[in-house]
Amino acid sequence: MDIKHLQYFIEVTNFNSFTRAADHLFITQPTISKMIKNLETELGVELFDRSRKQLILTDAGRVVLEQAKLIDKAFHNLETEMDNLLGLKKGHIRIGLPPIIDASFFPRILSRFHEDYPNITFQLVEDGSKKIEESVQNDLLDIGVIVLPTNTVLFHHFAFLEEDINLIVPPSHPLACREEIDLADLEDESFILFNKDYVLRDLIISSCKEAGYSPHIVTESSRWDFIEEMVYCNLGIALLPESLCRHDNRIKSIKVKNPSISWNLGFIWSKDQYLSYAAKEWLKYTREALTHKD
Repeated sequence: MDIKHLQYFIEVTNFNSFTRAADHLFITQPTISKMIKNLETELGVELFDRSRKQLILTDAGRVVLEQAKLIDKAFHNLETEMDNLLGLKKGHIRIGLPPIIDASFFPRILSRFHEDYPNITFQLVEDGSKKIEESVQNDLLDIGVIVLPTNTVLFHHFAFLEEDINLIVPPSHPLACREEIDLADLEDESFILFNKDYVLRDLIISSCKEAGYSPHIVTESSRWDFIEEMVYCNLGIALLPESLCRHDNRIKSIKVKNPSISWNLGFIWSKDQYLSYAAKEWLKYTREALTHKD
């Protein structure tokens, strides 16, 4: 038995299919079937109940899966420790980013970090704060950028940006001449919001309820640039972070008050998952860069 046998077994259970697991691993289905059979022979147990159409783990299979995941995690930690010992000569960092932030600062920090550590690679995943938190907790991401607050029992964090959420309207809108507006004045408007994966959506809805109404939502999207385009085409109004409102001079940005809406962005990383030295160095590097960005 080697680590590959256990990793392939884990993949089969993840996909509940030999064929899909083989495709994901870029090997043939007969190869993965043979390796699972060899594992069963070596352990002297059947891992799957093959009498049914669906793959069902046997009692022994469930026990082996639990231990296989522990072994795989330990093996991953061993590889990470070896990267540490190599003094950051190599490494890989998985970072989650919400696509609704003005991320212009981010490539600059990445570029400077890459100059100092040219053999460290990055996987950047765009998603909403809720999905990013879930991925960090499940060790699918090392670090995430989310809308704070977060669950401090599960995550370490540090904040790096707080900004207002502004109203955007097309130039033809009756409110376009206003410099600021009470949130209550938008009760009869049609709202274009981000979808349910985004904390900003929850923040806007709760703020509207605080102002005395539930917003009429005409449509939702996961892309801020598409939302701006829909606003320009007079489909509805939207509330976006102030930094994003400056990207399109075809629309008018208006300050919101009573209540004002703001968001606080921060980095999170899990308290329960091992964080590689490369990821730790990235956090340190980024915190310093953001602290001195002005």
